[in-house]
Amino acid sequence: MIEFLNLRRVNAPHEAALQAAQQRVLRSGWYILGEETAAFEADFARYCGTRHCIGVANGLDALVLILRALGIGAGDEVIVPANTFIATWLAVCQVGAQPVPVDPRPDTGNLDPARLAAALTPRTRAVMPVHLYGQTAEMEPIATFARQHGLYVVEDAAQAHGARYRGARAGALGVAAGFSFYPGKNLGALGDGGAITTDDDELASRLRALRNYGSRKKYVHEFIGVNSRLDELQSAMLRVKLPALDAENAVRAQLAARYLRGLEDVAVELPATAEHCEPVWHLFVVRVDERERVQRELAARGIATLIHYPAACHRQQAFAERPWPALPVSEALAGRVLSLPISPVHTPAEIDAVIAALAEIVGPRRSGSA
Repeated sequence: MIEFLNLRRVNAPHEAALQAAQQRVLRSGWYILGEETAAFEADFARYCGTRHCIGVANGLDALVLILRALGIGAGDEVIVPANTFIATWLAVCQVGAQPVPVDPRPDTGNLDPARLAAALTPRTRAVMPVHLYGQTAEMEPIATFARQHGLYVVEDAAQAHGARYRGARAGALGVAAGFSFYPGKNLGALGDGGAITTDDDELASRLRALRNYGSRKKYVHEFIGVNSRLDELQSAMLRVKLPALDAENAVRAQLAARYLRGLEDVAVELPATAEHCEPVWHLFVVRVDERERVQRELAARGIATLIHYPAACHRQQAFAERPWPALPVSEALAGRVLSLPISPVHTPAEIDAVIAALAEIVGPRRSGSA
């Protein structure tokens, strides 16, 4: 059996250090906003190349708090990718603003900068690119567009820990970025967790207050805040795993290269890497015809796959009552994408087995096809 993701296997190399960190927190007697969180925030800010990191409870909260801290709310619009996990859209809705979706580039699945102008209105306040599947969005044209129109750029970096664009890491490419440390991420906690990175001192100060009941000083509440804090235990777990992130991402890159070589002549559409982007291959997503049949036949051979994502956000029941523009690229992707197993603990032999099975199921690429 080739599992899609086995977190026991992923965490096994860190087990002794994780247990030691757990004991350290237990014995400290301090479990919220203590030394572990402060140390992880400093480490992760340094890793991303930003001045600040603010630990929060999860990735969705990270995005919501950024938008709130920027003063985005009712009556405002935020341009978002149509092809993304629903959390991107939910963050906009939770501050009372309206998500305005744009279709992605069909080859990368990431937000298409050429479509931004058509989505702009007088109510647009921000663009929220998603670094989907572990590849950064094309940030230079997005940033240029934002500057021209006085918009904030807020990164949804939930899938892109360590990814680079023109040498700079995800998290340092906009006014602020939201990260998720959901256990299956490239940098995963042992529970929920999230963080915000930014270079803006005042924004960081406001965010630290907002995550903590709107308080910078105990029992003094400047804002209507929330309780969204990365706890000491998860911070300690993340401190253990962060030093290994680049090496684990390098393994992912090697396995992705193996897929790209091995599937070159197979009748699947392979993921593309945009110019200046260095992905970390959180997911390896191909596109296939007759996806359900292909997935069933892979499962019959003991190979697990997933679909990221089977329905575009505007087709979810949560958004069914709102009018949306035509989003044909996102809908086409939703019907064909298939995520193959990839993680730092999958072996080359396992990847080769997936390649061989897929080649047998879908056959060779036709001459002249993409």
